Amino acid sequence: MSSLPLCVERIALSYGRSRAVEDVSLTAREGAVHALLGPNGAGKSTTIACAVGLRTPSSGEVSIFGLDPRRHHARTAELTGVMLQDGGLPMSARPLAVLRHLARLYREPADVEELVARLGIDAFAHTSIRRLSGGQRQRVGLAAALIGRPRLVFLDEPTAGLDPQARIAVDEVVAELRDAGTAIVLTTHDMADAERLADVVTVIDHGRVIAHGTVAGLTGTDGGEVPGKTVRIVLGEDPPEEALLALAAEGTLHVDGAVITLDAPPRAADLHRITGVLADHSVDVRSLDFRGRSLGDVFLELTGRSLR
Repeated sequence: MSSLPLCVERIALSYGRSRAVEDVSLTAREGAVHALLGPNGAGKSTTIACAVGLRTPSSGEVSIFGLDPRRHHARTAELTGVMLQDGGLPMSARPLAVLRHLARLYREPADVEELVARLGIDAFAHTSIRRLSGGQRQRVGLAAALIGRPRLVFLDEPTAGLDPQARIAVDEVVAELRDAGTAIVLTTHDMADAERLADVVTVIDHGRVIAHGTVAGLTGTDGGEVPGKTVRIVLGEDPPEEALLALAAEGTLHVDGAVITLDAPPRAADLHRITGVLADHSVDVRSLDFRGRSLGDVFLELTGRSLR
Protein backbone atom coordinates (compact mmCIF):
# COMPACT_ATOMS: atom_id res chain seq x y z
CA MET A 1 0.00 0.00 0.00
CA SER A 2 1.03 3.61 -0.54
CA SER A 3 2.49 5.54 2.40
CA LEU A 4 0.69 8.73 1.33
CA PRO A 5 -1.54 10.34 3.99
CA LEU A 6 -4.53 9.03 2.05
CA CYS A 7 -4.70 6.73 -0.94
CA VAL A 8 -8.08 5.61 -2.27
CA GLU A 9 -7.63 3.26 -5.21
CA ARG A 10 -10.53 2.37 -7.51
CA ILE A 11 -13.09 1.73 -4.78
CA ALA A 12 -16.65 0.66 -5.44
CA LEU A 13 -19.59 0.26 -3.07
CA SER A 14 -23.30 -0.39 -3.53
CA TYR A 15 -26.32 0.02 -1.27
CA GLY A 16 -28.61 -2.76 -2.40
CA ARG A 17 -29.04 -2.30 -6.15
CA SER A 18 -27.86 1.30 -6.03
CA ARG A 19 -24.23 1.86 -6.97
CA ALA A 20 -22.97 4.61 -4.65
CA VAL A 21 -19.39 4.79 -5.91
CA GLU A 22 -17.62 3.01 -8.74
CA ASP A 23 -13.94 3.11 -9.64
CA VAL A 24 -13.21 6.18 -7.48
CA SER A 25 -9.60 7.08 -6.78
CA LEU A 26 -8.37 9.90 -4.54
CA THR A 27 -5.10 10.84 -2.89
CA ALA A 28 -4.19 13.39 -0.25
CA ARG A 29 -0.65 14.68 0.09
CA GLU A 30 1.15 16.34 2.94
CA GLY A 31 0.83 20.11 2.99
CA ALA A 32 -1.98 20.24 0.42
CA VAL A 33 -5.77 20.71 0.35
CA HIS A 34 -7.67 18.26 -1.84
CA ALA A 35 -11.26 19.33 -2.50
CA LEU A 36 -13.80 16.60 -3.23
CA LEU A 37 -16.76 18.15 -5.05
CA GLY A 38 -20.03 16.82 -6.39
CA PRO A 39 -23.80 17.35 -6.38
CA ASN A 40 -26.00 15.89 -3.67
CA GLY A 41 -25.98 12.12 -3.96
CA ALA A 42 -22.85 12.06 -6.11
CA GLY A 43 -20.99 9.71 -3.76
CA LYS A 44 -18.87 12.12 -1.71
CA SER A 45 -20.07 10.94 1.70
CA THR A 46 -19.67 7.27 0.75
CA THR A 47 -16.14 7.95 -0.48
CA ILE A 48 -15.21 9.66 2.79
CA ALA A 49 -16.88 6.91 4.84
CA CYS A 50 -14.72 4.35 3.04
CA ALA A 51 -11.64 6.53 3.45
CA VAL A 52 -11.94 6.74 7.24
CA GLY A 53 -12.94 3.09 7.71
CA LEU A 54 -16.64 3.54 8.45
CA ARG A 55 -17.56 1.55 5.33
CA THR A 56 -15.82 -1.31 3.58
CA PRO A 57 -15.68 -0.99 -0.20
CA SER A 58 -16.72 -4.05 -2.19
CA SER A 59 -13.61 -3.60 -4.34
CA GLY A 60 -10.54 -1.40 -4.38
CA GLU A 61 -8.20 -0.39 -1.56
CA VAL A 62 -7.89 2.40 0.98
CA SER A 63 -4.86 3.27 3.07
CA ILE A 64 -3.97 6.01 5.55
CA PHE A 65 -0.21 6.39 5.83
CA GLY A 66 0.05 2.85 4.49
CA LEU A 67 -2.41 1.40 7.01
CA ASP A 68 -5.82 -0.11 6.37
CA PRO A 69 -8.35 2.13 8.21
CA ARG A 70 -10.53 -0.87 9.04
CA ARG A 71 -7.93 -3.37 10.24
CA HIS A 72 -5.74 -0.73 11.90
CA HIS A 73 -8.46 1.66 12.99
CA ALA A 74 -6.99 2.46 16.40
CA ARG A 75 -3.76 3.67 14.78
CA THR A 76 -5.34 5.53 11.84
CA ALA A 77 -7.79 7.23 14.21
CA GLU A 78 -4.82 8.75 16.04
CA LEU A 79 -3.51 10.17 12.77
CA THR A 80 -6.84 11.45 11.46
CA GLY A 81 -9.25 14.22 12.35
CA VAL A 82 -12.79 14.24 10.98
CA MET A 83 -15.18 17.19 10.97
CA LEU A 84 -18.75 16.27 10.08
CA GLN A 85 -21.25 18.87 8.94
CA ASP A 86 -24.13 17.15 10.71
CA GLY A 87 -23.93 14.98 13.77
CA GLY A 88 -20.98 13.69 15.71
CA LEU A 89 -21.43 16.08 18.65
CA PRO A 90 -23.35 15.26 21.86
CA MET A 91 -26.27 17.69 21.86
CA SER A 92 -26.66 17.97 25.65
CA ALA A 93 -22.98 18.61 26.34
CA ARG A 94 -21.17 21.93 26.39
CA PRO A 95 -18.39 22.73 23.88
CA LEU A 96 -15.58 23.24 26.38
CA ALA A 97 -16.41 20.03 28.25
CA VAL A 98 -16.52 18.07 24.97
CA LEU A 99 -13.17 19.40 23.80
CA ARG A 100 -11.50 18.76 27.17
CA HIS A 101 -12.84 15.20 27.12
CA LEU A 102 -11.53 14.62 23.61
CA ALA A 103 -8.13 16.04 24.57
CA ARG A 104 -7.78 13.35 27.25
CA LEU A 105 -8.02 10.67 24.55
CA TYR A 106 -4.76 11.76 22.89
CA ARG A 107 -1.16 11.56 24.06
CA GLU A 108 -0.22 15.03 22.82
CA PRO A 109 -3.42 17.00 22.25
CA ALA A 110 -3.64 20.58 21.10
CA ASP A 111 -4.09 23.27 23.73
CA VAL A 112 -7.86 23.34 24.30
CA GLU A 113 -8.05 26.91 25.59
CA GLU A 114 -5.92 28.21 22.71
CA LEU A 115 -8.08 26.40 20.13
CA VAL A 116 -11.28 27.65 21.78
CA ALA A 117 -10.03 31.24 21.68
CA ARG A 118 -8.75 30.94 18.11
CA LEU A 119 -12.11 29.79 16.76
CA GLY A 120 -14.18 32.14 18.92
CA ILE A 121 -15.77 29.28 20.85
CA ASP A 122 -15.10 30.94 24.22
CA ALA A 123 -18.17 33.15 23.69
CA PHE A 124 -20.46 30.10 23.89
CA ALA A 125 -18.19 27.54 25.56
CA HIS A 126 -20.67 26.84 28.36
CA THR A 127 -23.86 26.73 26.25
CA SER A 128 -25.23 23.31 25.39
CA ILE A 129 -24.49 22.28 21.82
CA ARG A 130 -28.21 21.81 21.21
CA ARG A 131 -28.74 25.55 21.67
CA LEU A 132 -25.92 26.65 19.34
CA SER A 133 -26.45 28.01 15.84
CA GLY A 134 -25.32 25.97 12.85
CA GLY A 135 -22.23 28.10 12.42
CA GLN A 136 -21.29 27.77 16.09
CA ARG A 137 -21.60 24.00 15.89
CA GLN A 138 -19.36 24.07 12.82
CA ARG A 139 -16.64 25.77 14.84
CA VAL A 140 -16.94 23.22 17.64
CA GLY A 141 -16.78 20.41 15.08
CA LEU A 142 -13.64 21.89 13.56
CA ALA A 143 -12.01 22.18 16.98
CA ALA A 144 -12.94 18.56 17.73
CA ALA A 145 -11.30 17.45 14.47
CA LEU A 146 -8.08 19.29 15.33
CA ILE A 147 -7.76 18.49 19.03
CA GLY A 148 -5.56 15.43 18.43
CA ARG A 149 -3.06 17.28 16.18
CA PRO A 150 -3.94 15.05 13.20
CA ARG A 151 -1.68 14.58 10.19
CA LEU A 152 -4.72 14.01 7.94
CA VAL A 153 -7.93 16.03 8.31
CA PHE A 154 -11.32 15.57 6.65
CA LEU A 155 -13.37 18.77 6.65
CA ASP A 156 -17.02 18.45 5.64
CA GLU A 157 -18.48 21.87 4.72
CA PRO A 158 -16.21 23.70 7.20
CA THR A 159 -17.56 27.19 6.41
CA ALA A 160 -21.28 26.37 6.15
CA GLY A 161 -23.30 28.83 8.22
CA LEU A 162 -20.30 30.91 9.27
CA ASP A 163 -20.27 34.69 9.37
CA PRO A 164 -17.48 36.53 7.49
CA GLN A 165 -15.25 36.84 10.56
CA ALA A 166 -15.51 33.12 11.32
CA ARG A 167 -14.80 32.28 7.66
CA ILE A 168 -11.58 34.27 7.85
CA ALA A 169 -10.58 32.38 11.01
CA VAL A 170 -11.27 29.01 9.36
CA ASP A 171 -9.31 30.03 6.26
CA GLU A 172 -6.37 30.97 8.48
CA VAL A 173 -6.54 27.66 10.34
CA VAL A 174 -6.62 25.71 7.05
CA ALA A 175 -3.63 27.71 5.77
CA GLU A 176 -1.69 26.99 8.96
CA LEU A 177 -2.48 23.28 8.75
CA ARG A 178 -1.28 23.21 5.15
CA ASP A 179 1.91 25.10 6.04
CA ALA A 180 2.55 22.64 8.88
CA GLY A 181 2.42 19.73 6.42
CA THR A 182 -1.05 18.42 7.28
CA ALA A 183 -2.97 16.68 4.50
CA ILE A 184 -6.50 18.07 4.14
CA VAL A 185 -9.51 16.61 2.35
CA LEU A 186 -12.25 19.20 1.95
CA THR A 187 -15.82 18.57 0.84
CA THR A 188 -17.97 21.59 0.09
CA HIS A 189 -20.83 22.89 -2.02
CA ASP A 190 -19.33 26.36 -1.93
CA MET A 191 -17.29 26.65 -5.11
CA ALA A 192 -15.71 29.88 -3.87
CA ASP A 193 -14.36 28.00 -0.84
CA ALA A 194 -12.91 25.29 -3.05
CA GLU A 195 -11.42 27.80 -5.47
CA ARG A 196 -9.87 29.76 -2.62
CA LEU A 197 -8.56 26.89 -0.50
CA ALA A 198 -7.87 23.88 -2.73
CA ASP A 199 -4.58 22.87 -4.29
CA VAL A 200 -6.19 19.92 -6.09
CA VAL A 201 -9.82 19.23 -7.00
CA THR A 202 -11.65 16.00 -7.75
CA VAL A 203 -15.22 16.18 -9.05
CA ILE A 204 -17.44 13.12 -8.78
CA ASP A 205 -20.94 12.55 -10.10
CA HIS A 206 -23.14 9.46 -10.14
CA GLY A 207 -20.43 7.69 -8.17
CA ARG A 208 -17.63 8.26 -10.68
CA VAL A 209 -14.73 10.68 -10.99
CA ILE A 210 -15.51 13.03 -13.87
CA ALA A 211 -12.72 15.59 -13.46
CA HIS A 212 -9.46 15.99 -11.59
CA GLY A 213 -6.75 18.63 -11.51
CA THR A 214 -5.67 21.96 -10.09
CA VAL A 215 -8.12 24.86 -9.95
CA ALA A 216 -6.10 26.71 -12.60
CA GLY A 217 -6.00 23.64 -14.81
CA LEU A 218 -9.73 22.99 -14.58
CA THR A 219 -10.70 26.63 -15.14
CA GLY A 220 -8.19 27.12 -17.93
CA THR A 221 -6.49 30.05 -16.22
CA ASP A 222 -3.02 28.54 -16.23
CA GLY A 223 -2.10 29.69 -19.75
CA GLY A 224 -0.66 33.08 -18.81
CA GLU A 225 -3.22 35.16 -20.75
CA VAL A 226 -5.02 38.18 -19.36
CA PRO A 227 -7.34 36.49 -16.83
CA GLY A 228 -11.01 36.12 -17.52
CA LYS A 229 -13.33 35.19 -20.33
CA THR A 230 -15.46 38.31 -19.97
CA VAL A 231 -14.35 41.91 -19.61
CA ARG A 232 -16.86 44.55 -18.58
CA ILE A 233 -15.99 48.22 -18.98
CA VAL A 234 -18.34 50.77 -17.41
CA LEU A 235 -18.06 54.27 -18.87
CA GLY A 236 -18.90 57.63 -17.38
CA GLU A 237 -21.28 58.34 -20.27
CA ASP A 238 -22.58 56.87 -23.50
CA PRO A 239 -19.76 57.03 -26.08
CA PRO A 240 -20.28 59.36 -29.06
CA GLU A 241 -20.92 57.97 -32.55
CA GLU A 242 -17.30 58.47 -33.62
CA ALA A 243 -16.09 56.41 -30.68
CA LEU A 244 -18.61 53.64 -31.46
CA LEU A 245 -17.34 53.41 -35.03
CA ALA A 246 -13.74 53.20 -33.83
CA LEU A 247 -14.64 50.57 -31.23
CA ALA A 248 -16.43 48.49 -33.86
CA ALA A 249 -13.09 48.05 -35.61
CA GLU A 250 -11.58 46.46 -32.50
CA GLY A 251 -13.30 43.10 -32.93
CA THR A 252 -15.84 41.19 -30.85
CA LEU A 253 -17.32 43.51 -28.28
CA HIS A 254 -20.80 44.70 -27.35
CA VAL A 255 -21.74 48.25 -26.43
CA ASP A 256 -24.93 48.77 -24.43
CA GLY A 257 -25.17 52.41 -23.51
CA ALA A 258 -22.30 53.14 -21.16
CA VAL A 259 -21.26 49.46 -20.80
CA ILE A 260 -18.79 47.66 -23.07
CA THR A 261 -18.54 43.86 -22.81
CA LEU A 262 -15.93 41.58 -24.37
CA ASP A 263 -16.88 37.90 -24.43
CA ALA A 264 -13.41 36.49 -24.98
CA PRO A 265 -10.13 36.82 -23.06
CA PRO A 266 -8.40 39.84 -24.62
CA ARG A 267 -4.71 40.39 -24.97
CA ALA A 268 -3.21 43.36 -23.18
CA ALA A 269 -2.74 45.08 -26.57
CA ASP A 270 -6.51 44.79 -27.23
CA LEU A 271 -7.33 46.52 -23.98
CA HIS A 272 -4.74 49.18 -24.72
CA ARG A 273 -6.35 49.98 -28.07
CA ILE A 274 -9.90 50.05 -26.64
CA THR A 275 -9.00 52.34 -23.76
CA GLY A 276 -6.99 54.42 -26.24
CA VAL A 277 -10.12 54.96 -28.37
CA LEU A 278 -12.02 56.03 -25.26
CA ALA A 279 -9.25 58.45 -24.27
CA ASP A 280 -9.14 59.92 -27.78
CA HIS A 281 -12.84 60.75 -27.51
CA SER A 282 -12.63 61.99 -23.89
CA VAL A 283 -14.79 59.16 -22.53
CA ASP A 284 -14.07 58.39 -18.90
CA VAL A 285 -13.82 54.80 -17.64
CA ARG A 286 -15.48 54.25 -14.26
CA SER A 287 -14.59 50.59 -13.84
CA LEU A 288 -13.00 47.68 -15.68
CA ASP A 289 -13.71 44.18 -14.37
CA PHE A 290 -12.51 40.74 -15.40
CA ARG A 291 -14.83 37.82 -14.84
CA GLY A 292 -12.86 34.61 -15.05
CA ARG A 293 -14.13 31.15 -15.81
CA SER A 294 -14.74 30.11 -12.25
CA LEU A 295 -14.69 26.69 -10.65
CA GLY A 296 -18.46 27.09 -10.29
CA ASP A 297 -18.74 27.49 -14.06
CA VAL A 298 -16.72 24.30 -14.59
CA PHE A 299 -18.77 22.43 -11.99
CA LEU A 300 -22.06 23.30 -13.71
CA GLU A 301 -20.65 22.42 -17.12
CA LEU A 302 -19.66 19.00 -15.82
CA THR A 303 -22.67 18.14 -13.66
CA GLY A 304 -25.50 20.12 -15.27
CA ARG A 305 -27.87 22.73 -13.88
CA SER A 306 -30.87 20.58 -12.98
CA LEU A 307 -31.75 20.03 -9.33
CA ARG A 308 -30.94 16.65 -7.79
